[in-house]
Amino acid sequence: MVNPEHVQALREKHSTLERRIDTENQRPHPDDVRIAELKKKKLQLKDEISRLEH
Repeated sequence: MVNPEHVQALREKHSTLERRIDTENQRPHPDDVRIAELKKKKLQLKDEISRLEH
């Protein structure tokens, strides 16, 4: 059974990563490696959320 609080926590982490990516992209010299790491984590969270909901 899916725990709604767990899914919500994952969504909040996903949103936080999205904000961190946006912040990094707005820097004068964005760190491409850091952005790639954040995007990978964000995608992993998205996949986990999707798996739990379906």
